[in-house]
Amino acid sequence: MHPLTRLIREDMKPALGVTEPGAIALACATARKLLEAPVDTVELSLNSGIYKNAFTCGIPGTSHVGNAYSAALGVVAADPEKGLLCLDGVDDNAVAAAEQMVKDGRITVHMSGITSRISIETTVKGAGHTATCLIKDAHTNIVKLIRDGKILLDKTAELAEEEGENAVPLIHQYTLAQLLEYVETVPAEELAFIKDAFTMNMDLLEEGLKSPRTTFARALKAMNKGQVFSDDVEKTAALICNGAIEARVIGLDKPAMSVTGSGSHGIIATLPLYAWYKVEHCTEEQLLRATALSCLVCMYIKEYSGKLSAFCGCAIAAGTGAALGLVYLMGGKLEALTKALNNMASSITGMICNGGNQGCVMKGMTAVELAFASARLGMQDAYIYKEHGINGATPEQTMENMGRIASPGMVGTEKTIVELLQEKNAQQEKE
Repeated sequence: MHPLTRLIREDMKPALGVTEPGAIALACATARKLLEAPVDTVELSLNSGIYKNAFTCGIPGTSHVGNAYSAALGVVAADPEKGLLCLDGVDDNAVAAAEQMVKDGRITVHMSGITSRISIETTVKGAGHTATCLIKDAHTNIVKLIRDGKILLDKTAELAEEEGENAVPLIHQYTLAQLLEYVETVPAEELAFIKDAFTMNMDLLEEGLKSPRTTFARALKAMNKGQVFSDDVEKTAALICNGAIEARVIGLDKPAMSVTGSGSHGIIATLPLYAWYKVEHCTEEQLLRATALSCLVCMYIKEYSGKLSAFCGCAIAAGTGAALGLVYLMGGKLEALTKALNNMASSITGMICNGGNQGCVMKGMTAVELAFASARLGMQDAYIYKEHGINGATPEQTMENMGRIASPGMVGTEKTIVELLQEKNAQQEKE
């Protein structure tokens, strides 16, 4: 298996709801399992990205949002063996128990610092015992477990060693030309697993279309001639992509196939291309190859921006991946890919992320529209020259520059976003 195939395969994971509540619940459920006793209190410490992204997003199986309820459901009902699907099957009794924990003030949430580096640390206490779980750098990467002061697992030294080595991520060892060569030559059967992403993300869309809780999904369907797949590829892409995103962010009980730790990244990186496949009738093999390219471009930018930051990686990184995947489906080669990349970098970079919430739908709408526009214009030799703005001398430099706008570029923006969310929450509590 090609290393890039393995990279995509290991990165693509099912995630129920927005990934951050799932990761918080996973940490809390893992600590609860260690405790081996009823949980009295939970103390949660989160980096700004996790804190912000889970702040107002819906939690599957409930009408609740936010960090505290994610933690409470984690200790009450989550199954740590299911990873990011740990909240699957939450019932009304569990929701009631979680509500009581939050109401009683038994969940404490702190923000550990302004950083795009994922960090979730939870300490649970009960029956005279204490257990701690630490997740770092990826939503399911458990690096430390402690029970009653005894360290059961500690991988933090390995993390520090990796930082000291300053190893170049695998994806950054390739140029865009080499990514294209891989996509064009990798055996098609190596990419067959990508079909699961289309099935899972389309099932999520269908859940959104059926649910009385959604609004955008039905409106977008009406705009698409009342059909899921019409003869308008862009309206079809807007519907299936953003209908699925809405279902995800409000917490409907169906998973998305995530890319770079995010369901919305996975949706935007895959479904616009699936729309092209259904409406413009390319082959399934072409679809799989284009989607592999889309995912790799998304990963390339995210490795620079960080997993969670103040810019909308869903629209910027995954949207750029989708744009280049569309160019591939339109028959474009490296030159057209580079032009579409420059168009995306010059237009969408800088869009903020204020957490997983319904606003993600409108950002997804922008991403889809610009992905199609950037691809079509690039194919017609209309593009932003490399001398302008943050575009680099090479496509690799352009993708790096896009990521750097987020980290370290938007650290101050992240701080302001968190402050606004906290102020809003404080005002709502007064009311």
